[in-house]
Amino acid sequence: MILASCALDSGFHSKPMTVPAAWKNAGAFPQASPAKDLSRWWGRFGDSTLNRLISTALKDSPDISAATARIRESRARRDSEVAGLFPAVDGGVSRNSRSTDTEQAGRISGTSYSAGLDASWEVDLFGRRRSTIQAAAANLGAAEENLNSVHASLAAEIATTYTSLRANEARLVVLHQNVTTREQTAQLASWRQQAGEADTLESNQAQSSLESARAAIPSLEQAISQDRNQLALLSGREPGALDTMLASGKGIPNPPDSLAIGIPADALRQRPDVRLAGYQVLAAAANTRAADAARYPSLNLSGSLGLDTIHARDFLDPETAAANFATNLTSPIFDAGRIRANIEAASAVEQQAIDQYRVTVLTALSEAENALIACRRTAERLATLEKATRLAREADQLARQRYEAGEIDFLDVLDSQRTLLSLEDNLLSTRTDRTTAYIRLYQALGGGWPTSP
Repeated sequence: MILASCALDSGFHSKPMTVPAAWKNAGAFPQASPAKDLSRWWGRFGDSTLNRLISTALKDSPDISAATARIRESRARRDSEVAGLFPAVDGGVSRNSRSTDTEQAGRISGTSYSAGLDASWEVDLFGRRRSTIQAAAANLGAAEENLNSVHASLAAEIATTYTSLRANEARLVVLHQNVTTREQTAQLASWRQQAGEADTLESNQAQSSLESARAAIPSLEQAISQDRNQLALLSGREPGALDTMLASGKGIPNPPDSLAIGIPADALRQRPDVRLAGYQVLAAAANTRAADAARYPSLNLSGSLGLDTIHARDFLDPETAAANFATNLTSPIFDAGRIRANIEAASAVEQQAIDQYRVTVLTALSEAENALIACRRTAERLATLEKATRLAREADQLARQRYEAGEIDFLDVLDSQRTLLSLEDNLLSTRTDRTTAYIRLYQALGGGWPTSP
């Protein structure tokens, strides 16, 4: 619709855009329109800490404050343009003292008083002023959609970082459990060496495996601290300010069991970045019309009312008043191509805005499709990894029992421990990827901003 209106207004012939009737990778997701508002989608993950965190950030984030200030700026600029439709009236009062030296009477002094009102008005004959007002109104709409976009992006980024934090905390728990297991194995290897049942190589291998697991702990603790600091930064707080809030958690947030995703047209209407790009097209088209209107004549009306007297008490005397009225019609004759160049520049900006709108729409569709693919594939991978991890735990326990009984070498135990740790880490990574995929899907569908900004 926006592209069509711009084509009528400016003469552009943009390539028609085709919006798919359905999502290509919807899979089992119902394509009915979402039954509930997506503005607070994070509440569907069932994590109270995440809910509090995002609510805090949306209230205190400097990014939100800056975007709100841009709305005030755009509204003021629009109001300033609207004021240009009306006449401007200026007034002034002055008192003048003068003295003159004469041969006959010597120095003569006197005082005079004057007051005046000046009015001017540019008649908007060819719509230049109306076009600038339309551009300012479109810029205001873009500023409002920018605030909505900041809301959506901030909520998604906080949820993603929070998911990373909980995943690293879960990895740290798994790693501590693995270290405990390897400590027991290393102790057993040492006892076997002392009893003459194993050589030094076996004991050293067990100790090396233990230290290797311990070495990974500082990196995870560093990542956890950095995630907490990042969440504080996104919330507009100093490092460590949210540590108490983040101390309690339920692990990696679980996405909802079902999600109605609607159709592509629903997402495009809901996404604030698409709406913002549409307003930018409208603003550019209005600026092109304003530049074009400079080719035509302009009509200016002006008038003044003045009072001049030597006595202040005579200000209201009609005989001291003087008025005049003037009409000025001007038209450009020769400007060395300046107006034509301005029109060409405005037209180029409009074309850029139209092309950017197309890119934004295509990006929105691509992001939604990619998120749908990620949701489906991570769910499939998660099911496989859960089964593999369960079997690896059983295999590791059996290997340690057989090693204690002297039935297998330590290399078999070491291999089972490495396999289990790798699978547990992959399992946590996949759970993180699945939750992140749902976060990106909610964002791609246009959720995360209040419907009444």
